[in-house]
Amino acid sequence: MRGPHNIWRLVRTGATLERAGAMNVVLDAFEAGPTLRIAARTLAWPFTWLGYRGDPSMPPATRALNALGPAYIKFGQILSTRPDVVGDQMASELKVLQDKLPPFPTAIAKAEVAREIGRPVDSVFSSFSEPVAAASLAQVHKATIADTGEEVAVKVLRPGIEKAFRKDIDAFYFAARMIEFLSPASRRLRPMDVIEHFEGVVMGELDLRLESSAAAEFAANTAEDPGFAVPRVIWPLSGKRVMTLGWAEGIGAADVAAIDTAGHNRQELAQRILQLFLNHALRDGFFHGDMHQGNLKIGANGDVIAYDFGIMGRIDEYTRRVYAEILFGFIRKDYNRVAEVHFEAGYVPADRDVDEFARALRAVGEPIFGMDASQISMARLLAYLFEVTERFGMETRTELILLQRTMVVVEGVARTLDPHMNIWQSGQPVVENYIKENVGPKALMRDLAKTAQVIARFGPRLPKMAEDLLIRSTNPAPSPKSRGAGEAIAWMTLGAAVALAITGVVAFIVS
Repeated sequence: MRGPHNIWRLVRTGATLERAGAMNVVLDAFEAGPTLRIAARTLAWPFTWLGYRGDPSMPPATRALNALGPAYIKFGQILSTRPDVVGDQMASELKVLQDKLPPFPTAIAKAEVAREIGRPVDSVFSSFSEPVAAASLAQVHKATIADTGEEVAVKVLRPGIEKAFRKDIDAFYFAARMIEFLSPASRRLRPMDVIEHFEGVVMGELDLRLESSAAAEFAANTAEDPGFAVPRVIWPLSGKRVMTLGWAEGIGAADVAAIDTAGHNRQELAQRILQLFLNHALRDGFFHGDMHQGNLKIGANGDVIAYDFGIMGRIDEYTRRVYAEILFGFIRKDYNRVAEVHFEAGYVPADRDVDEFARALRAVGEPIFGMDASQISMARLLAYLFEVTERFGMETRTELILLQRTMVVVEGVARTLDPHMNIWQSGQPVVENYIKENVGPKALMRDLAKTAQVIARFGPRLPKMAEDLLIRSTNPAPSPKSRGAGEAIAWMTLGAAVALAITGVVAFIVS
């Protein structure tokens, strides 16, 4: 229920923000007006003593959210992917949120597993460890399957986590409504939409069948990628509240000393991680949306192993082509082409000046390319690019923001392994290969072939559809204007049918 009973939760939240020194930081991030600021401080200040203390060594906002618990931690993590909402500084602070909480008892985890798979844990697993990791939503145990001896990771949702999250999400909705009511200026940031996005992400993560599905799809897409591995989903031992994957043994990507001791080439690993990410984003349109060091291991054979598939990004084929052309244009310093691509894709309103936009893009690119290779940052370029496009009226695209945020994370991982890595040199072959395969004559032929397949399915219905529209257009209409519109639609449909038919024939001949 999203009613006034949520006020107590919000008072506790405000008290914690006030005690951690984060109240002004949060109000600034959401561009709160004077009315909202007065209301927030009036509600929170008298109850500061009720707020959780948190860890004083953390930045204020991170400290407060960590102290408030799982839903707030997850909310902060998701907001870190939305600098368009909270600003770059706040997004940067929220990236370091600690997703490490005390584990719940192993006996409870075993009961959850038994309930989910319908068999006693001891009959399925010959061993089942204490928790090896505990996060806001779930914890992980290492186990051995009794029948095969295979070592696996068993992820189990926290008991009652769904109910707890629903309560907090209701409070978030209530807060968003109050923010919109008290601060009309904040409506530009669409607080209700932000909470709705958060709810969708979290509810997806609270069904581990969806994460299992994402892991399986990601594994299928990357099966042929050399030097990359995704643990196998054990479907018979997975369900809504339990997910079982093959155990990933390796060195954490952040442990540079151990990687050196094991004899791995860090420069090669850094380049491979960047190229893998670009391949997944451009080639597959499906990428790991949380590819930080904690979700990557280096196997004994040098493979990069990815896990934790709760946040995945998806980009449609058209957007991938646009993104690749933008990157390629920057690599070649062809700022006019980068500007044209933005206009062609409709990212920038058509009434803006394309030459002026190209000049603005040059001002973004030239200083960066003038830097030493170790300082050239693709993440910085993307951040500047979004600043420019916002100035020129580009609407926010959530999928590109997640891509940008993940690019920042991946670049950070790569530079940890090789501080002198030239990001652009490493990424250029991937982008050029994608352009070669997906922009140009070869891509056109492939698109025509796909169009022919659609025509093959709907072709028999087109003559009847065109006939119905022609008959409708010749019937008396309430006004000449509507009759003219009907005739236009009919002729457009006939023209489209002819064009599609020709396209199908050409595609058939080419294929």
